[in-house]
Amino acid sequence: MMIAERSLIPAATRVVVKVGSSSISGDNAGQIVSLVDALAEAHGRGVQVILVSSGAIATGLPYLSLRGRPQDLATQQAAAAVGQNVLIYRYQDTLDRYGIVAGQVLLTAGDLENPTHRSNAKRAMERLLALRILPIVNENDTVATQEIRFGDNDRLAALVATLVQADLLVLLSDVDALYTRPPHEPGAMPIAHVPANDALQNVEIGTTGLAGVGTGGALTKVSAARQAAESGTAVLLTSTALVAQALRGEAVGTWFEPTGTVD
Repeated sequence: MMIAERSLIPAATRVVVKVGSSSISGDNAGQIVSLVDALAEAHGRGVQVILVSSGAIATGLPYLSLRGRPQDLATQQAAAAVGQNVLIYRYQDTLDRYGIVAGQVLLTAGDLENPTHRSNAKRAMERLLALRILPIVNENDTVATQEIRFGDNDRLAALVATLVQADLLVLLSDVDALYTRPPHEPGAMPIAHVPANDALQNVEIGTTGLAGVGTGGALTKVSAARQAAESGTAVLLTSTALVAQALRGEAVGTWFEPTGTVD
C-alpha cells in the first residue's frame, strides 16, 4: 500500500528500519534494548519488520583492541567477522523477551545487482517474513571489496525497501530530523516534511556523520530517502531515540513523501 502521509504509518504492513553504527555501538550499545522494544511493538500488531543494522565493524573493534575504525580493508573485515557475531547475539538476546526470532541476512552490492542473487535474497526474506521471523540485514563486510561495497547502509536500506516493496522506510541516526543546515550550526531549523520531488535547494546538507565509527551522514540519508521515495516507499528520517514514536505515526523527524509507485 502507498503510505501517503505519516498518520497512516500504523496501517503499514511492511516496514524497513535502518539503524547506524553510532546509535548501537560503544557508549550507545544500550540503545539496542529500546530499539528492539519499538520493533517488537510494531511486530506485535502484525507489521512485517525488517531491520537493516550497521555496527558490525564498530562492535568488533574492542575485541581486536582497536580504538578507531581501521583504514585497511582486511582489518575492517576481521572486525566485522567478530562484531557481526556479537551484534546478532545482542539483538537476539533482547528479542527473546518477546518470543521473536531474528534471521541474519548478509548482502553485498553485487548480490543486488545480480538478477539470480537478487531473486534469491527476495525469496529468502519473503519466506522469513511469512514465518514471522525478523530479518536483520547488514552488508557482508567479510567478503565485500572496496569496488562493490554499498559504502553505507542507508543505500542498502533503500535497496532492501525497494526489493521487498516496503510501505515505509525509517532511517535512524543520532540526529532527530533533517535540518536546513548542519544541526550544530546557528540558525539550523528542523524540516518536518519534504514534498514529492522537492529539490531541497535551500538546504545545506552535511556530508559527514557526527561520530567516528560510521560512514554515512545527512547526504547519504537524503540520497537514500529519495531513492526509496521514487520507488513508492514513504520515508521517515529521525533519531534512534524516537523510533517508537516514529513507528506509531507521531509527529517526529522528517517525512519524505513517496513520489513513485511500488513495483
